[in-house]
Amino acid sequence: MYRIWIVEDDAKISGIMAEHLRKYGYEVAVAEHFHEVKTQFVQVQPHLVLLDINLPSYDGFYWCRQIRTVSTAPVIFVTAREGEMDQVMAIENGGDDYIVKPFHLDVLTAKVKSALRRAYGEYAQASDAELELRAVGGLLLDRSRLTVEWKGAKVSLSKNEFLLLECLTRKQGQVVSREELLEALWDDVDFVDDNTLTVNVTRVRRRLEELGLTQVVQTVRGQGYRLALQEGASE
Repeated sequence: MYRIWIVEDDAKISGIMAEHLRKYGYEVAVAEHFHEVKTQFVQVQPHLVLLDINLPSYDGFYWCRQIRTVSTAPVIFVTAREGEMDQVMAIENGGDDYIVKPFHLDVLTAKVKSALRRAYGEYAQASDAELELRAVGGLLLDRSRLTVEWKGAKVSLSKNEFLLLECLTRKQGQVVSREELLEALWDDVDFVDDNTLTVNVTRVRRRLEELGLTQVVQTVRGQGYRLALQEGASE
């Protein structure tokens, strides 16, 4: 099921679009806080965004550029601004399509289907950049750069620190055994001192604390470790 995210500050319009798209089997989420659109995008992880231009704080052009730093998901601008320059700016800032209000809901559905087909159809291929990115619970991991980002702050990790954090994010909220973590970090765990894992976990905790995240890597005695972003995430 494809997830559509609507970024529209007119509750009536966003409600009409959401209700219509749900009838066609789409999962729909609606933005609530327009001063942190990029953060919400990472949390929602939509397959497609319907984005207004006239928004509080920053306009849709700005937020489209922000989204493009973390994803290649299709972005369709839905706006009352019908000027040719607005449409040019929409494309130049990373948009994929443009719908002018008022519009027919069938046109919206057709454009959504078309964009999803181009992005995720059988002939679509994920870009190298998207394959390198992993977004979990607001954390953005970049494998190509060995970095982790949280709310705009970013730190670099060693290879083992990154592999450890990546393994924990795959099972966010679940306990990951020490044996599984050791296997993720080293090919031959028989010759690895168990204390080496403890040292690497400590280093990951320090890196996350630099981002303002405290107590999110929890020790589960006798079992392993758990990444609990919702419980320990700082604002």
